[in-house]
This record gives sequence, C-alpha cells and structure tokens, in this order.
Amino acid sequence: MNKPKNLLAIALALLAGVWTATAADNPLAVGDPAPKLKVGKWVQGEPVTEFARDKAYIVEFWATWCGPCRVSIPHLNEIWQKFKDKDLVVIGQDAWEQDESKVKPFVETMRDKMTYRVALDDKSDLKEGAMATTWMKAADQNGIPTAFLVDKQGKIAWIGHPMAMQESTIQQVLDGKFDLAKAKADYLKQKESEGKLAKLSRQFGQQMQEKKWDEADATLTEIGKALPEAQQESVGFARLPILLGKGDTDGAVALVEKISEKAKDNAQGLNQLAWQLAAQENLKGKLLDAACKIATKANEVSGGKDPAILDTLARTTFLKGEKDKAVELQRKAVDLADNDDLKKQMRATLDSYKDGKLPKAE
Repeated sequence: MNKPKNLLAIALALLAGVWTATAADNPLAVGDPAPKLKVGKWVQGEPVTEFARDKAYIVEFWATWCGPCRVSIPHLNEIWQKFKDKDLVVIGQDAWEQDESKVKPFVETMRDKMTYRVALDDKSDLKEGAMATTWMKAADQNGIPTAFLVDKQGKIAWIGHPMAMQESTIQQVLDGKFDLAKAKADYLKQKESEGKLAKLSRQFGQQMQEKKWDEADATLTEIGKALPEAQQESVGFARLPILLGKGDTDGAVALVEKISEKAKDNAQGLNQLAWQLAAQENLKGKLLDAACKIATKANEVSGGKDPAILDTLARTTFLKGEKDKAVELQRKAVDLADNDDLKKQMRATLDSYKDGKLPKAE
C-alpha cells in the first residue's frame, strides 16, 4: 500500500520530487530534440518506430509497482481519449520494472482505463533499459510517473508529472501555437530553483533525522517559499510530522483539520492524511479522533470501495477499541483488494485484529 510508517519517511516522501539535484552537465531539457524511440516490445497498440512530423506524442514512464503511476494512468487515458483523433499519440513506456511478466496482465486488468499504447524497455544492451537511460536518466528525472510531451517537430515541449500536464498545453502543441522558446526558458529556471530546493531538502531531512524540530520547521518554511504554488500543499503535510515530533497535539489537530477541509473531496488526499496519524505509535485522544474522522470522510468520498482507505479506517477504528467493527471493515478491504500481494497483506492485518492485536504500520 506504500504507506509511510515513521515521521521522517512521511516528511521526506511528501517532499519527493522537489529535492533531486541535477547530476548531468547538460541534461535533456524542454526545447531539445526528443531521443529516438528504442523499446523492447509493444505490449499494447500499434508499434511506433519514429516520431512523425504530423503528430504530437506523450511518452509517459511508469511501472506496475509504482503507486502514483496507478493513480495517474486513468487520467492519462482520459487525455488520450480526448485527443487521439487530433493527432496525439500516447505511449505508456514501462521502465525500471522489477518483473516485466507482470506488465501485460496489469494492462489487461486496467481494461478501459489504459487503452493507449504500452511498451517494455529495451534492455538488450543496457541493464537499466535504453529508454530509461536516453530519456529519464538523460533528463535527470529520477521518479515516476514522468511524462514527456513531444511536438510535431520532434522537440520536447514539456516534462513533468502527467497529472500536472495542462490540456491547454497539449492543444497549443497540436495547433502549432506553443511558445517553445518561453517553455524552455521557464523549464531551465525551474531546474535552477530545484537545485536550491535539493539543498534545502537534504538539510531538512538531516534535521528531521536528528529530531531538531524547530530547525526543521524553519527549513520547511524556506522550502515553501521556493516551491511553486501548485506544490504548497506538500509543505503543510510535511509540517505535521514536526508537530507530532514536538508533541504539539493541539497544533497537529488544527493543522490536519485545515488540510482535510481543503481536501474534503479528495479521497486519496484524505486517506494519506489519516494514515499519517494512524501510523503513529500510541495514537490516542484528539489525534485519534481526528484520524478516525478523516478516514471516515475518505471512505464516504470513495463510496466505501477503496481497499486502502478501508484499511486505514479499520486501523483507526481498532485503535478506538471497536474491535468487531474494525474486523468488519478490514474484511471488506480484503474482499476489494485487486491483487494477490495486497490481499495477502490485508488478510494478515485482518487476522491481527481478530486476535486483538494492532499490526505494525507496514
């Protein structure tokens, strides 16, 4: 379920993506010609051997083990469905896969949520994969999902998380009205800012590790000033572990109430927040009440059909001393689990609740 289980892991996981320093001297960037396509095998869709000059392309890097990738795939599919008749080609490029035999079954399980082209990486010459090397590594992109938008001239127009890609940008690229020079300048400025964020984030991680809460809080404030507005929410999430570490219960409760109100219609966001609390040792009192309230809201928003959310709600319910109700909720989570590994993990949690034991927050 990829739920962070300690304060440092929570804080650093929530700031992931803003703290990776540029490693290459001249990294692949917006405005550069797109590297050649060198895939290993096409799992779904008609093969693409090269970029045609009458089409635009989205090449999105993902893997079956990647939780955020699973979340973004339906969104990318919606983009594909909307623009597929307007000369846009979408390629789901599997990368860094731990077991490539899982890719085809995964795509088949996704059905109408993943209808675009899907390809495996070519690992005949490079262990890491040709696409992962010439695209991801070359562009200093160290996390997935990551999408590259390629214009009709074969140049990279945009790089980033697929959920952040604006449809207006895609439309401008398709219409030939996209300002590539400005996009390149903005991207280089962004990368420069990320260098500063990388340094601050390493500093923040060290301070969290050493439990220097006040210093970590000050560094987090500096990180917030350097982040784009769209990522400001991650600062609020990351401040919660600081408050919990300091033992500031009232401050933590006030913060989670503020965050949960902003995310009131976002089931996954609410669940992430509730789990941050539920994973703490000796959770009780106001914080436990808040965790249970937020998990309940997340379950309502999801229609009671998300196994990970039910798992969180079951844990907070068990912590409140309602064993039978927790068992019932966890049993529903087991029934809804969509793969064998998740089902096995949730069944183990269910057995713990039946025995009256709180399992570790894995």
